[in-house]
Amino acid sequence: MVLMVVANLGSNPDFASAKLNSNVNDNGDADRILQGNSSSTGQGNVVSAGSPPFVQGEILVKFKTGASEADRNQAMAAADASVQSQILTAAMQNSGDEEGVTLLETSLNVPEAVQAMIDSGTVKWAEPNYIYKTQVTSNDPYLTDGTLWGMCSPTAIGGGPANEYGIGATTAWENDKTDCSSVYIGIIDEGYNWVHQDLAANAGTNPGEIPEDGIDNDGNGYVDDVHGWDFQNGDNTVYDGTGDEHGTHVAGTIGGVGGNGAGVAGVCWKVKLLNAKFIEHNWGGTGENAIKAIDYFTDLKTRKANPLNIVATNNSWGGYFFSQGIFDAIERARNAGILFVAAAGNDNLDNDFEVVPFYPASHDLDNVIAVASITSTGELSDFSNYGPTSVDIGAPGSDIWSTLPENGYGYLSGTSMATPHVTGAVALYKARNPTATATQIKEAILAKGTATDSLNGMVLSGKRLNVAEFPEQTTPKPTPEPTTPKPTPKPTLEAKSAKKTAAPTKAKAVKKNGEGIF
Repeated sequence: MVLMVVANLGSNPDFASAKLNSNVNDNGDADRILQGNSSSTGQGNVVSAGSPPFVQGEILVKFKTGASEADRNQAMAAADASVQSQILTAAMQNSGDEEGVTLLETSLNVPEAVQAMIDSGTVKWAEPNYIYKTQVTSNDPYLTDGTLWGMCSPTAIGGGPANEYGIGATTAWENDKTDCSSVYIGIIDEGYNWVHQDLAANAGTNPGEIPEDGIDNDGNGYVDDVHGWDFQNGDNTVYDGTGDEHGTHVAGTIGGVGGNGAGVAGVCWKVKLLNAKFIEHNWGGTGENAIKAIDYFTDLKTRKANPLNIVATNNSWGGYFFSQGIFDAIERARNAGILFVAAAGNDNLDNDFEVVPFYPASHDLDNVIAVASITSTGELSDFSNYGPTSVDIGAPGSDIWSTLPENGYGYLSGTSMATPHVTGAVALYKARNPTATATQIKEAILAKGTATDSLNGMVLSGKRLNVAEFPEQTTPKPTPEPTTPKPTPKPTLEAKSAKKTAAPTKAKAVKKNGEGIF
């Protein structure tokens, strides 16, 4: 059976009544409160009617450094809250943060509890524990017959027919640019079927772990995280069955095995895929677990023993609410040189002008690559969000054929499907240019794109993805050692794009019920 899947957004007419006021002043003090109806929907502990969805009875807070235990207890008493857990990841500690983020349990209405914590003056910020939900409904023989149109080139080459609006991967493959096996990619999503016939050879492993010995060999806090970690269920089983459809589809676009005479081919025929599962099919994933998932890959890259060459994470999820906790996690990834490739959203909205745009794609950090979706005829997909400064580039996202659970294949549509094309391109560029920095990779992705009429004035580059002309790194001739001291190296990422690295100062009103996987 062939499935057509598109994101179902904007289904809650009351969503526009919610408002999120946010300001972080020069002293790091927070003024953040979610205003709106927050009655239970009757769906377990998820609140969504009249507000962005969040977990009832839970809030995330960042206490100020030096806040006394007495002040903290007084603040929590005012919010009728108690500590449920402490989020202190290795990535946080490596960045000098010994406090972390605290998950509080409260008996108050969540917005009231958030406001009480802010009014106490003891926190840098406080916010609901937002839910990122799946709202999707169903709608290498596949290369030769044109099904994989997103991989094609303007001329028939590399085993694929002509399609000028594909990303030119067949041209790259014809020029022997298929091997990205030196590169790791993190998939932050649902789980993915890492034993699929078109994915098993590219299932990355954590070299610091000994499989199934019941020991946290690398000391990162996760026992036997050989293929990644399931933050939703708290175990190392990142693939839990047919529900992990979305994550499996994303994985196939990035790294479906090519040239094996079966199924599909990803942008990279050889690559190492790791998974941080934080979204459960038909339920969602929390901001708490999203922070942990992002930091998981940052730690794998920056740890002293067995560091992994993680160049990007794929993030085909989001919603119309700003999270300081997620912003901070993406910034830690930025400081580690990890690109954060993110879906622009599926509401056909302008992220530049929405009072609250689609996050995490709209986070104002220069390691974010926000991706819009185009069709096989080069048009902006009718569901795709856009933004002349907030969305970077377009890529194939309508009617994309890729891997599904249980050795299956099918069509999905959304900016979710456009995003892994770009993530695969990041891996391909880094594999061919191993000394390239994250900044240089992002600049190349945007510069090498193809100008497209439908994207002119709609995305920052005005272009769609094109990997056909990615350059090869040449070995430089040796140069004499300098006799003067070397200049201090610049940071890993430079703010060369149109985006600034400062956190947004305001996010006033939530307008659409666009949470979900895209």
